[in-house]
Amino acid sequence: MQEVNYDRLKAIEYAKKWAYSRNPKYYNFDSIGGDCTSFISQCIYEGSKVMNYTKNTGWYYNSINDRSPSWSSVEYLYKFLINNRGVGPRGKDVEIDKLETGDLIQLSFDGKIFSHTLIIVNIDNPKTLDNIYIASHTYDSYNRKVSSYNFQAIRYIHIDGILKW
Repeated sequence: MQEVNYDRLKAIEYAKKWAYSRNPKYYNFDSIGGDCTSFISQCIYEGSKVMNYTKNTGWYYNSINDRSPSWSSVEYLYKFLINNRGVGPRGKDVEIDKLETGDLIQLSFDGKIFSHTLIIVNIDNPKTLDNIYIASHTYDSYNRKVSSYNFQAIRYIHIDGILKW
């Protein structure tokens, strides 16, 4: 296996292109809980060009009926990225000052369950919630300030690298 860099620019370009529409290659999850994490998975895939086809615990999408839970679920994506030691992208929990464009933010609106995933498309200094701009689906946005959300808890995920065969 080979370690490759996450192409943050490609992930952000994809986010910009599809923030206000849906790529027909992928199912639109808006009517069954929201499309945010599927959209973010699509962005990550554009920046990594590799999927992990491990049944149940991997990260992949072939169709609505042939995909991993982590492709479209906030918690499963988090668990996959943080725990992945195999093929595909991997991430780690970081503090706000370690974030880069192409990294992820997850929000909890009730303070208990994380239910929304965002991708960072721009960062101004200093790194504060008012200076970090995201793209997302479900609440379709591009270049929206994180501080504009009303949430109870937040976590930051740095995409640490990609492992390919």
